[in-house]
Amino acid sequence: MAIGSKELTPSELDTFEDERLVDELRKAKEELFNLRFQAATGQLETHGRLRAVKRDIARIYTVIRERELGIRATPAPLEVQAKAPKKSKKAAKESAEDTTTPDETKEA
Repeated sequence: MAIGSKELTPSELDTFEDERLVDELRKAKEELFNLRFQAATGQLETHGRLRAVKRDIARIYTVIRERELGIRATPAPLEVQAKAPKKSKKAAKESAEDTTTPDETKEA
């Protein structure tokens, strides 16, 4: 997801968990630092990007604060089904041998 774009809407921020919000905030702050550095050295081409990133940071802070106050609900964590442990090739081969019928073992 690009910071400072229309993709970062308040409705989308509502779906993020707290850890992801903090991560997005960290990314936005890093980008703002880089943009300010570019502006100071005269290398910044799109000055509107500074404004967009600042607004994104404000949006993220607002969502975090509203969750603290209970104004916005924290999204329920998605339950991820535990995957069955992968069998090694050796274990898969042994289980395949165990499924042979007695007739097959006599022929072999």
